[in-house]
Amino acid sequence: MKTRGDTSRKAIAIVFTGHEFAEGGKKIASVLKKRGVKASFFLTGDFYRNPKHRQLIKRLAAEGNYMGAHGDKHLLYNDWTKRDSLLVTKAEFMADLRNNEAAMKAVGVDPIKAIYFLPSYEWFNDSIVRWTNQLGRHLVNYTPGTLSHADYTRVQDKNYRSTATILESIRKKEADSGLNGFLLLMHIGTGPGRPDPLWDRLDELIAWLQDRGYKLKTVPELLD
Repeated sequence: MKTRGDTSRKAIAIVFTGHEFAEGGKKIASVLKKRGVKASFFLTGDFYRNPKHRQLIKRLAAEGNYMGAHGDKHLLYNDWTKRDSLLVTKAEFMADLRNNEAAMKAVGVDPIKAIYFLPSYEWFNDSIVRWTNQLGRHLVNYTPGTLSHADYTRVQDKNYRSTATILESIRKKEADSGLNGFLLLMHIGTGPGRPDPLWDRLDELIAWLQDRGYKLKTVPELLD
């Protein structure tokens, strides 16, 4: 299990997860193309199967972004408060990941190349890591230290974090200890209730990272 790449190199991977929503997808793809960089997309089986997302998925894959699995049905694999307490059996977990990969294959994404897996809710325990390895995959998660993963929160949520606050947390982390090897996680869509999506300022974020000398890589490029 890995949450960070080589800390001696100025390289970073921007990671997007997706399940139900994808309203940021077109802009994200356009910004990546404009900036000449690639990102990594970990999407659920439900996302891959949704005909509304078909054109976006094909574009992201064709433009060289990493396409990975995020769990078929976006299941919570283990308890939030008792992390050792599993909510799925080994068979259920393995079926969930295999079904996710079947949905990928159906839209032309080769699951054999998708060796890195990011679990739903970014939540897992040792059993999930071990079972992932037994399927010939490697579990990854975002690098802690910023609030980028909170870009799904809505104004009415108690844990709401504005995009300004999120960007400030990224700048502060970079100033304090750098972002070398970071897996910086965002969401491809958040649905209604968020007036300031982080992806809307992706161009600004990437330009800022590039100005500071960071190379943007896919997860396999960063970790292999």
